[in-house]
Amino acid sequence: MVKAYRVSKKINKPEVAAIFKSYPQKIRKKLMFLRQLILETAASTEGVGEIEETLKWGEPSYLTPKTKSGSTIRIDWKKSQEDQYAMYFKCTANLVVAFKERYPTEFRFGGNRSIIFNIDDEIPVKELKSCIALALTYHLNKKLEPADRWEMMEKSHHPALNGTVRS
Repeated sequence: MVKAYRVSKKINKPEVAAIFKSYPQKIRKKLMFLRQLILETAASTEGVGEIEETLKWGEPSYLTPKTKSGSTIRIDWKKSQEDQYAMYFKCTANLVVAFKERYPTEFRFGGNRSIIFNIDDEIPVKELKSCIALALTYHLNKKLEPADRWEMMEKSHHPALNGTVRS
């Protein structure tokens, strides 16, 4: 059974809020959308529990400290690539490898550590939520083969995960 957690738009940690405020407005809106997808996905995925929003390497980061079910997800924008922003994953977790296998054409990948978005991209929400859910349940399924990991993740999340939200 999925325990319902309230998904807040408010950023509770001042240091995290300050990072979001430092982004250009158009990028801030895009990163806030990714943040919302992470929080909604966590709230509707069995075994994840509450999410801690913090900074790692100066980037907004999302962890599962109580359940320890997932691998950290980070989101950020770099001035050197001003028309792009990204969602980052621990490269040794082989998550991006699994994403590439499942969604070879839906996303653009940065090596084995990120999904990269251009500012004008339309985000494939259902697919991205699946990737987020796989990351947030990583420690529950990391020893399984990729196909089995996806199957386990799909069984563990609530049907609301399949919503079609636009950024």
